Parts: sequence; structure tokens; C-alpha cells
Amino acid sequence: MIKSMTGYGRGEMDSGGRRYMVEVRSVNNRYLDCSVKMPRAYFYLEDDIRTRVGETISRGKIDVFLNIEDTGSSANSLHLNEPLAKAYIESLRRIGKIGKDAGVSQKITAAQIAQFPEVLTPENSVEYPEAAQADILSALDQALEEFDGMRTREGQHLADDISEHMRTIEDYVGRIEARSPETVKEYRARLEEKLREVLADSDIDEHMILNEAAIYADKIAVDEETVRLRSHLSQLGEMLHSDGAVGRKMDFLIQEFNREANTIGSKCNDLDISRTVVDLKAEIEKIREQVQNVE
Repeated sequence: MIKSMTGYGRGEMDSGGRRYMVEVRSVNNRYLDCSVKMPRAYFYLEDDIRTRVGETISRGKIDVFLNIEDTGSSANSLHLNEPLAKAYIESLRRIGKIGKDAGVSQKITAAQIAQFPEVLTPENSVEYPEAAQADILSALDQALEEFDGMRTREGQHLADDISEHMRTIEDYVGRIEARSPETVKEYRARLEEKLREVLADSDIDEHMILNEAAIYADKIAVDEETVRLRSHLSQLGEMLHSDGAVGRKMDFLIQEFNREANTIGSKCNDLDISRTVVDLKAEIEKIREQVQNVE
């Protein structure tokens, strides 16, 4: 069954006084484009995350978000990085000396030093992030499972809607096939009427009428186009129930639908068929819009 390219999934794991939360979101895209956003200390996991995403998703713009929260008792305890704090103080003193020489005076406070990056950090954050690899990937697997389930359900809705439009298209093709022979009969009747007006009491050459009607029938014949349209409908139906990424194939097939419809429209010289072709193309466009969402 086809799947949608849009979806959302969330997973989380609690371990060692931390909560690891992973979110996966996607929107339509021609190819697979995965973006991972997470704390710098966990960048070593980016390749593993991309690999797992690629095993689940073939197309789409994917955003993966990793957030870490401290939940243990030590979450309220802070670690003071004394060497770093002293380095900040020394640098500020040197800057202050330069400012004093320039006539600028500014005091250095402990509160200012505490606000500098990594001077004060939660106790848990000083542990090695490598220990969290299994938990983070487990949370990712949960998110991907929920994400894939959502895409599958949305894919079913897309398949149902596309199938409805396919039935309408099949009905329009049947109308065109039924109407096409009638246009030849009507053309022959008009031709005979005009010849009688021109030739008055003279005999009408039946062979000439048959020949002209045959030439006209050949010019407006759309049998090949309607047969191909039915073939395309069959192929599209098979794709709707196939596994894997078929969105791009479906998009190409819809272009062929349009090609056949345009050919029928250019060949026909009949108001009823022209109107049916307009309705036919409108249904094809509705399918094309939905196909853009298929993986």
C-alpha cells in the first residue's frame, strides 16, 4: 500500500536521570533530505540517525529533533568548571586594563562570570554522552514507528481518494467511446444534406459519401487513446496496492494521462466530447495533486 510523504512521530526514553525525546517530521520533497538537530555533544550520533531514517523513508524533507532533559536528583546540582571560570576572569581583567587605559571603567561580578557558557552546568551533563547512544536510538525507533504508522494511514486515505477519481475517469472514457461513432454518423448525414442542396436533383455518388465519411472517421478516431487510458488506469491501480516508493512513477504516469486526454481533445470535433474531455482533465489534475503527496 502506498504511503504519504507527510507524517509525524515521537519517541522518548528515560535512563540515568535523563529523558531523551526524539521527534520526526516530514513534508513533501522530490528526494530524501534529512536534517538532524541536536545538542553539539551528541553529533557523533548523526550518521546512525540518518542511516535509520533512510531505512524507513525513501522520499521527503525529514526533520529529526533530539532533546535531552535532566530528570534525576542531580538535575538540581550544578557543576562549577573552575579552570574555565578563572580563564574568563583573567581575560576580563586584561580587557578591563585596556578599558581603564582608555578611560572606561567596569566592574567584574560573580554573576557575570556564572552566565558565561559552560561555567555552570548540571551535574548530569558532565557525563559522557556516548553512554546514551542505545537509549537515543531506541527513542528514534519509537518515533519512526509512530511516524511510519501515520504515513501508512494517510497513504490509505490518498489511495481511496485516487481510486474514486479513477472510477470517474473510467466513466468519462466510456462516454467518449460511446459518443465517438455517433459523430461519424452525424457527419455523414450532414454531408449528404449538403450534397443534396448543391446537386439538387442530380444523383448523389454513394461511393464518394462513404469515402469522405471514412476519411473523417479516421481523422477523429480516438480508439488508441481510450485504450491507452484504460491501460494507464490499470497500471495506476496496481501501483496503489504496491509496496515501496512509487510516487515518482505515478507522477510520470499521470503525465501520460494528460497526453492522451489532450490528444482526444485536439482530434474531436464534437461539443459533447469536448465537454467530457474538460471534465476528464479536471479529474486527472485532482489525481496529480494527490500523487504529489505519495512517497
